[in-house]
Amino acid sequence: MVSRLNPYLGFGENARAALEFYRDIFGGTLTLSTFGEFGDKQAPGADLVMHGMLETPNGFTLMAADTPPGMDFTPGSSISVSLSGDDGDELRGYWGRLSADGTVSVPLEKQMWGDEFGMCQDKFGVAWMVNIAAPTQ
Repeated sequence: MVSRLNPYLGFGENARAALEFYRDIFGGTLTLSTFGEFGDKQAPGADLVMHGMLETPNGFTLMAADTPPGMDFTPGSSISVSLSGDDGDELRGYWGRLSADGTVSVPLEKQMWGDEFGMCQDKFGVAWMVNIAAPTQ
């Protein structure tokens, strides 16, 4: 897989409806994972979208998630740039340069879904997410 760069939108509690709306406009395949799929299925917010991805026939990729319970949501500041792929060396290099002189909110490390993932804000205030796909067996 080649590394790719795409927008990642944050929502309060309506990422599913927004992504379905965008799918109706652009077409394509929508995949959704909820917080409950990777944690307590009975917890507040378990049915909220932890990660959603729309891939369109024209090559657009749009990702989105709901804000987890307990975290603040600020409309208007709810976009990040996502770097994802399976070239760990390349993506770790990007991470190192993006997070240098910035603020790390989630360290780049293995996550409950099996991938390495991290979130940071670069020195210019731009929010970045890096996801390194786990090796496939």
